[in-house]
Amino acid sequence: MSQPRNTANRARKHASLVVLLCLIAAGCAHSLTSVKYPLTRKTAQVDDYHGTQVADPYRWLEDDNAAETKAWVEEQNKVTFDYLARIPQRQGLRDRLTRLWNFERYGLPYRKGTRYFISRNSGLQNQSVLYTLDSLDAEPRPLLDPNTLSPDGTVALAGLRPSEDGNLLAYGLAVAGSDWNEWKVRDVRTGKDLGDHLRWVKFSGASWTRDNLGFYYSRYDEPKPGEALKGVNYYQKLYYHRVGTPQSEDPLIYERPDHKEWGFGGSVTEDGRYLVITVSQGTDPKNRVFYQELGAAGGKVVELLNELDASYNFVGNDGPLFWFLTDLKSPRGRVIGIDLRNPDRGNWRELIPESADTLQGVTVVNHQFLGHYLKDARTQVRRFTLDGQPAGSIELPGIGTAGGFDGERTDTETFFSFTSFTLPPTIYRHDLVTGQSTPFRQPKVDFDPSRYETRQVFYTSKDGTRVPMFITHRKGLLLDGTNPTYLYGYGGFNISLTPSFSVSMLVWMERGGVYAMPNLRGGGEYGEEWHRAGTKLQK
Repeated sequence: MSQPRNTANRARKHASLVVLLCLIAAGCAHSLTSVKYPLTRKTAQVDDYHGTQVADPYRWLEDDNAAETKAWVEEQNKVTFDYLARIPQRQGLRDRLTRLWNFERYGLPYRKGTRYFISRNSGLQNQSVLYTLDSLDAEPRPLLDPNTLSPDGTVALAGLRPSEDGNLLAYGLAVAGSDWNEWKVRDVRTGKDLGDHLRWVKFSGASWTRDNLGFYYSRYDEPKPGEALKGVNYYQKLYYHRVGTPQSEDPLIYERPDHKEWGFGGSVTEDGRYLVITVSQGTDPKNRVFYQELGAAGGKVVELLNELDASYNFVGNDGPLFWFLTDLKSPRGRVIGIDLRNPDRGNWRELIPESADTLQGVTVVNHQFLGHYLKDARTQVRRFTLDGQPAGSIELPGIGTAGGFDGERTDTETFFSFTSFTLPPTIYRHDLVTGQSTPFRQPKVDFDPSRYETRQVFYTSKDGTRVPMFITHRKGLLLDGTNPTYLYGYGGFNISLTPSFSVSMLVWMERGGVYAMPNLRGGGEYGEEWHRAGTKLQK
């Protein structure tokens, strides 16, 4: 759950460094000889590590609450900001960044019942606002504005899920960045909250039953006084909440007192027949899958996949036939079918085999599989029939990253977001009958992407491995080795670096800079083998 925060922190540091490089590249930096740094006290601290003496004279700075440390930080900040304030081009650079950052941002639209839901950020809002539309060409109506939930802006929208008929919205709130969420229910027709209030929810979404009467969610027992923000959370439990009833009456659906570290995520299948329970354990990508037949008297939870031998992501079902995206014996992913009536492994059927490219996700829309592939760190979307036969692909606007392609099995439309190094996230509507994609929401940015180009090159690492790298710059720029170049790589935690839009990087390129982004081993660009090739002793 910490990955989104880590990604955001990296992005902020990334932007700050780019801004500094812009100042240097523009020749704005003053001579460092004019800077007088405050003295930093040294101590005689020495540690003995198995006979090796290691000096650590600045150990005292590790205590960030000490008065001396705070005073040292204040002195350092004074030097830094006094220096920056003397750079004449700094304000112009700040103004340019502000103008570029101030553009509309949209989330992916989705339909429930006869309504569409979409999020929008007008530009510099702290959080996006959720809107609802009666049709795609209707005027959006604000439904939930998280910016108004607290005067100081510390309450954030942590999750949301409309009911199947689109009349109710379950949504979660987080206060001051806490993982603890409180869930409420809003009537979409009136825009008013109902009396439902769920507490002690953590690491959970909501999944409505097809009758729109309630939803499944996961929570922990109420912590002891004083332990809410520092105690360790064990024994997560899966509950069902019926709208209009107090949380104290929510029936317990599943728990495992014998496995305190297990976490549960409940999801109702599209046909409403089954509750699929994904069982996680810490941050391990491997998981278990159980299920319960809904509507059956005394329906018990069945342990379908309990070996913890791979990742199994539920894709959809055709009655008792369940489809999973798995990395079992396929580090780049494949799709298998498991018949609940004959679930033994010998009866499993491979529908979409592993390919040379990484299969990141699969959805079922318009009675077909849409496979979201990563080919050389750029998105490809391929279509398959429900028995796994190739049925073509969806053409994308260019070299970039696409996401979305969700919907229900009977839908004939889907939406996706596409972005690149020079194109802000743009929402497209794709007609699965005609195969045509048309822009639905396209942000306007004070920037001409046609003046820039992106190409992908491949270089050979010292051990012979072929590594891809994206290079973006102004068209016509002579790449003679004299241009200031910002080289950014990551290569860790199975995180794939794909083309993305960055305002700070645009400003860098406006000033003649080149941006290069290699896809290092340790990331997820080529599946689990590529990830492991950049871990531990392989670093």
